Amino acid sequence: MRWLEMIKEDIEVAFARDPAARSKLEVLLCYPGLHAIWLHRIAHALWRRGWKLLARVISHFARWLTGIEIHPGAKIGRRFFIDHGMGVVIGETTEIGDDVTLYHGVTLGGTTWEKVKRHPTIGNGVIIGAGAKVLGPITIGEGSRIGANSVVLKDVPPHSTVVGIPGTVVGKSAPVIVDGKLNLDHHLLPNPVAEALSHVIKMIEDVDRRIDALHPRAKERTKKLEEDLRKEQERLHRFFDGEGI
Repeated sequence: MRWLEMIKEDIEVAFARDPAARSKLEVLLCYPGLHAIWLHRIAHALWRRGWKLLARVISHFARWLTGIEIHPGAKIGRRFFIDHGMGVVIGETTEIGDDVTLYHGVTLGGTTWEKVKRHPTIGNGVIIGAGAKVLGPITIGEGSRIGANSVVLKDVPPHSTVVGIPGTVVGKSAPVIVDGKLNLDHHLLPNPVAEALSHVIKMIEDVDRRIDALHPRAKERTKKLEEDLRKEQERLHRFFDGEGI
């Protein structure tokens, strides 16, 4: 695909995934996520041809311009979109498929000093929420959703929903394509902590019901214990009064 065709496709993606987009000129001039990916494509092409220093300089300039840091060695597919973008970091050996969406503050980071594959592989159609960290040479399966501020350290199966620290798969993700458009309802995520607390509350309520059911018997037993205690007290009084036991 030619460069101009890719730029046109990127602009169309911005309209598809950001309802705030109003005009092509606005998108062209005011979307740092697009500026970052366009500069990355230039830097990546230079990186592959061995012009690594120049590639790093362009990457550094892109970071200064957009607040988005993408290493020129990262491999990124088509229709990649970064919304807002500030604070996004994408490491050298990261591989990103098509139709992936990132929000601000996302880190696709490494976990070793070795010069090996050390960054994530992101499948097609993945959505990664604001502030999420995906670390290490793990794979995020296609169509998955990573909740905001999650920290993902293990492989994620395709079409999964991940939330929490560390990231935990809590169910299947919603369909990637809805009515011919990419489904961006990444806020509709389960809350495993709330669900666990709800389960505990239900258990407590069940225990309360059982206690209530046993209450009449418990009351009778308490009454008998009180009567036995009263009798023992009377015997002690008689003993101290000299009557003996």
